[in-house]
Amino acid sequence: MLIKQFEYKPLAHFSYAILSEGKVALVDPERDPAQYYAFAEEHGAEIVAVFETHPHADFISSHLQIHKETGATIYNSEKTGAGYTHQHFDEGDHFKMGSIDFTALNTPGHSPDSITIVAKAEEETALFTGDTLFIGDVGRPDLREKAGNQTAKRRDLARAMFQTITTKFKNLPDGAMVYPAHGAGSLCGKGMSADQTSSTLREQRETNWAFKMHEEEAFINQLLDSQPFIPYYFGYNVDLNKTGAPTLRSAVADIPFNLFETEVNGDALVVDTRDEAVYKKGHKRNSINIMAGKEAHKFETWLGAIVKPEEEFSVVVANAAAAHEVLDRIAKIGYETQVKRVISLREPTGVSSSKLNLDAFKANPQAYTVVDIRNRSETEARTFFDHAITIPLHELRERSGEVPADKPIVVHCAGGYRSAAGSSVLETALPQARVYDLGDAVKDFQ
Repeated sequence: MLIKQFEYKPLAHFSYAILSEGKVALVDPERDPAQYYAFAEEHGAEIVAVFETHPHADFISSHLQIHKETGATIYNSEKTGAGYTHQHFDEGDHFKMGSIDFTALNTPGHSPDSITIVAKAEEETALFTGDTLFIGDVGRPDLREKAGNQTAKRRDLARAMFQTITTKFKNLPDGAMVYPAHGAGSLCGKGMSADQTSSTLREQRETNWAFKMHEEEAFINQLLDSQPFIPYYFGYNVDLNKTGAPTLRSAVADIPFNLFETEVNGDALVVDTRDEAVYKKGHKRNSINIMAGKEAHKFETWLGAIVKPEEEFSVVVANAAAAHEVLDRIAKIGYETQVKRVISLREPTGVSSSKLNLDAFKANPQAYTVVDIRNRSETEARTFFDHAITIPLHELRERSGEVPADKPIVVHCAGGYRSAAGSSVLETALPQARVYDLGDAVKDFQ
């Protein structure tokens, strides 16, 4: 049994290809299946199965496209209620591929329909745990109250997670490898390991807090405490994954592209993906600067946290070569259907952003309205300015009216990426105000 782990770092997502005797099974594939096809071609193998551990909230899966293009059977829990051709895969079900015997464990907790895929070949056991068991944590149980048409109460799911952790993995060997769908940085949990992308079941039994708690109520309270925010797009992705997303190539093929535009007006909402320094020199009106030029940029998360599903927007890219990559990233969360057009600007074009006089701000920060757009867990732990208004970035568009405009406004986060987006949100929402981005100079105040 050969297992290949694929990582998509911006969403801290892991997917898998499992090879045996010229056949490949995939687990939780991302939107673009090209890398899985390359793996199969490299090994002269045929993709015959796609396992979906649950309908994902934070990314769009390519399971339906892979089925259409390879004929692979899609396996998921009957409880999913999937709207595409598939095979139910729950406890008691088996699938044989080469020397590997695949079985399922129903492991609710993150969602009611979560399953863990158990793959056995001779003395080797691998567990593909989806969002149930992470390295160092378990999946959050509070998404289905707001994510998707199939709702479930968070305490009920937390209770189900307790039962899953205390009973479902009991009879599996210590040496079983644990392969989760996410690592540190994902919003599907709060305490995943930043050092490991896989583990053994023995190690998780010894180190993961969830295996150490034997009192149900304490487990529930620990699990529910301080979970991260839920972006707008999560519910939309759950429902789209239950229906099955269209083929990626066709989904982005007809989006218009306008090169070297100089017009400032004409778009109700613009997502400008360029570097903040370039953006500030000149951009279209009604723009939000969500940078997408680097792998480290959490573009998908913040796009789906600031812009609502089905809200149309135009996209500004740095150049023609960047258009494909940016559209691919937008499609990772299924937002390509909302893109009216892609634009490159003749630089510098349009409205410029004011540059903060840092010395003046340091001399008298009270002369400015300071807006701290970090997440609640961050602001509760520490603030940098006593008089700051705290509004998390994902709430800023809706709550911009709470920001007084009688003084210059300075927006900050913890490092600069989010404040570029936040300052642009307030520039658009409060056109008469003077809005400044503190950027990475926030480090001078930490």
